[in-house]
Amino acid sequence: MGFWAKFVYYSRSVLGVTLLSTCALYGVVASIVLSCIGKRHLAQWTTARSFYYVMGTFLGIEVEVINEENLKKLPAILVANHQSALDILMLGRIFPPGCTVTAKSSLKWVPFLGWFMMLSGSLFLERGNREKSVRTLNNALDVMRTKKRAVWIFPEGTRSHSTKLGLLPFKKGAFHLAQQGKIPIVPIVVSNTSTLMNSKYKVFNRGVITVKVLDPIPTDDLKKEDVTAFTKRVEELMLKEVENLGYSDAMLDTNLPPEVRSSVTQVLTSSTITDSEEQDVSTKDSVEEAVEALEAEDEDEGEPERNETAVQNEDVTAQAQEPEIQEPEIQEPETQESEAQEPEAQDSKADAKDSKAKAKHSKAKK
Repeated sequence: MGFWAKFVYYSRSVLGVTLLSTCALYGVVASIVLSCIGKRHLAQWTTARSFYYVMGTFLGIEVEVINEENLKKLPAILVANHQSALDILMLGRIFPPGCTVTAKSSLKWVPFLGWFMMLSGSLFLERGNREKSVRTLNNALDVMRTKKRAVWIFPEGTRSHSTKLGLLPFKKGAFHLAQQGKIPIVPIVVSNTSTLMNSKYKVFNRGVITVKVLDPIPTDDLKKEDVTAFTKRVEELMLKEVENLGYSDAMLDTNLPPEVRSSVTQVLTSSTITDSEEQDVSTKDSVEEAVEALEAEDEDEGEPERNETAVQNEDVTAQAQEPEIQEPEIQEPETQESEAQEPEAQDSKADAKDSKAKAKHSKAKK
């Protein structure tokens, strides 16, 4: 990695942390104000938007969403793959109003961000205290059913930081919650962001993250004993979409992870081959269209089609007629002869005059 790439990586990392802290501080203030006016449920939504618009603008990262209309089908439990700190930009772009996110309880003590999450009503789950976590989720179920809200859960449980197109094994908590509350699951799939940010390989590029919101999966008939199979089915569905979306498009301000370089190169090579093949096909079509147009013009003019024999006969006829075309050149010597005869005639006249003059002179002597 060159000096410039390292400089870009560390500069953007510092800028990202600064912007994150600033937006989280705004979230603290917004949560307090909205709680005072009875709109606490909008605190996470408004702060999430600030994360996306502020951080996305300064870091040069955009988020494109496919099937965004599926986010309006509430109540729902939203499940998404969890990769890196850039997930906060994705959350900020598509986070529905009234939605709340689940997080591990240790995040409470993170300055600014943890304070904002506590004040905005995030659902903290304590892994060592199962009963408390169950109570927290049951309260969330009641709110979702009565007020048509949504809960956002990362079923992988932690960030993968993966440079490969894959998922960590899913935990079943979100799906047990859906089965108990008979609330649909809405899978959300995010393109691999290791091309944009990866701390191991010092990657921090500008680019575009693609997010696809899948159709809601009903759980009305889901039984408790079928939750494991249901979880596996959703995981396989999301894994297939992760592979289809591939890697996030990146402008290479720094580098790419080694595992990603070959994959991206293969994608670019295959797309290049496809483009050349399409170009050949389009050229062939253009030539065929031109030939058809010429044939149509010949038919319109009423000219008969000529075969090879006719063309050869025309060539022979043309060769036979060539001497007639060159007749002026053949006649040139005759013109020269006529021009040569004129001086001879003039000489004969001069001789005749001389003979007459001599005759007169002889007579005069006599």
